Amino acid sequence: MGILLTEGADAAAAAGGGISLISMLLMYAVVIGAMWFFLMRPQSKEKKRVAAMLSALEVGDCVLTTSGFYGIVIDIKDDMVIVEFGSNKNCRIPMEKSAISRVEKAGEA
Repeated sequence: MGILLTEGADAAAAAGGGISLISMLLMYAVVIGAMWFFLMRPQSKEKKRVAAMLSALEVGDCVLTTSGFYGIVIDIKDDMVIVEFGSNKNCRIPMEKSAISRVEKAGEA
């Protein structure tokens, strides 16, 4: 009778070990999923937003560069734009599209 009790206890401990392994793997999956949801997903959404903003860029749009300068787009090439800064119309600088952080359309205030 004593032998049967110890065999039953060993079986219960082995079954409990299996359940804790499954729960531990489930916990890791939840943590990795939460990290993706809070860290990776917003970055991918921001990349899509910036790509859409730059693809809708047109001549005459007012842009804010990453260095903090406001200017007007006067020419667009593949990955370059020529931006005119200041009111004297003589400061025209070619720059990469990736240097643009915000775009205001010509018709908007």
